[in-house]
Amino acid sequence: MSTDGPVTRRAYARRRRGRAFIGAFTAVLGVLAVLGLAGAAVGSAQGPRVTAVHVDPVAAASASGARLIVTMNQSLHTLKPEQVHITPATPFTVDTSGRGMGVRFTLPLYDDTEYTVRFTDVTGLGGGPAARVTQTFRTPALAVYLLQRNPVGDSILRTDLTGSDPVPVLRADHIEDFRATSGHLVVSTLAATGAARLIVTDLDGRHARDLPLPGRGTIAGLQTADRGELIGYTFSDADLGRGGTRESRLYVASVKDAAARTAPVAVDVPGTEKRVADWRFVPDSDSILVLTYDGRTLLSGATGADPTQLGTGAAIDGIARGSSVAVIQRTTEIVAIDLSDGTESDLVTATADGRAVPGHLGQVIPIPGTTGASVRPYTVLDVAGGSGGGQGVPDGTTVFRVDDDGAATPLLRLPPSDALLQTCISPSGRYAALTIAPETVTNTYDDYLMPMPTTVRTRIVQLADGAPVHTFSGFGISWCQVPPPLSQ
Repeated sequence: MSTDGPVTRRAYARRRRGRAFIGAFTAVLGVLAVLGLAGAAVGSAQGPRVTAVHVDPVAAASASGARLIVTMNQSLHTLKPEQVHITPATPFTVDTSGRGMGVRFTLPLYDDTEYTVRFTDVTGLGGGPAARVTQTFRTPALAVYLLQRNPVGDSILRTDLTGSDPVPVLRADHIEDFRATSGHLVVSTLAATGAARLIVTDLDGRHARDLPLPGRGTIAGLQTADRGELIGYTFSDADLGRGGTRESRLYVASVKDAAARTAPVAVDVPGTEKRVADWRFVPDSDSILVLTYDGRTLLSGATGADPTQLGTGAAIDGIARGSSVAVIQRTTEIVAIDLSDGTESDLVTATADGRAVPGHLGQVIPIPGTTGASVRPYTVLDVAGGSGGGQGVPDGTTVFRVDDDGAATPLLRLPPSDALLQTCISPSGRYAALTIAPETVTNTYDDYLMPMPTTVRTRIVQLADGAPVHTFSGFGISWCQVPPPLSQ
């Protein structure tokens, strides 16, 4: 039977509806295409626009490397540093990737400060006018930790720079020292047997757990890296001289996952002399700077790999954050060594009122984000009843901020009765913390492995002009990268 025949009314209606749908669909596509072209034309005419912004003010104020990232509605031409302006000024790098543009802050930002970041002449790959983008955010106030020793028990306190409402986050019978990482407190204590313990807690003091040690013994020189939750210390066997062989050996360990109880790793110091007299984590890197008992200065990876000899030394004064320059004390001089290439330079002469600053120079602490600026204490000695630079008794100490060109600005003057124990500079370079022992003649030391005077004060001053901020009772403010030296 033939399939050809008269079209039914129902089939005819279906065909008409199908043709109508196709026509309508084609018309819609045409309209959408026109609208899309119109939208693209409008977008091109308007230039790039902001669709999202990401910044973490807390991270930006506490560590280097924080970012402000702005996402636009179209891919961008590469930005140059001169197209970015930050107020107040701070060092930064700029990058562009696809629709994103951003800045990386190479130093921690000032606390409790409003920052404005302006991007100028921002252009899209699709053409159109240049855009100007302004973003503003405010960093939080600083929180700091300090150690207070007391005959009835020691405490680590958390407070702000005004000292209001200090909160004890950890108490123990005997706390030698502590350091703060971005996520933990690492506390050096002594057990009742006299053996060292390392305890790691959250920043609020909770979830305390012991970290494995190389053995039974003592630790010293506890330090933390700026990144990676890495810590280090020197270890000595408890039975040293009666079978123990490890003395002042350097170890590093991660506290990123403290619950995993990862064993510490010995740093391989080359040569026959393995004992470490002084050392530092190099900021913003995975390197360490080591000074051995026989006076060798070595730069290596965090486990001692590929060491580079950097001459002799007697002490490491410091390495500024945001810098590759280390200040090294030698027997007769103090030098600055650029760790990136090993070149040496003399410290610039500190001058005030048109003449060199007089007195005996103490520990030189480099200032973050500078090429040669530092904080330096000078103690004038009283010789046979007259002041001068020869042998004699201290006639007072003045702490100066010394700029790259040597210009010295006094930050703090101490009377002869007081001693400066340590200087620490905040990560942003805004403040200096000066640890002071008042009335040293009657201020006796305790009997800890890291002995400290019974009364200790930490004065916070602004580095710009020495304006006082606050004075705390205690020491070891959490932005200190190293413990107080055993002697000054």
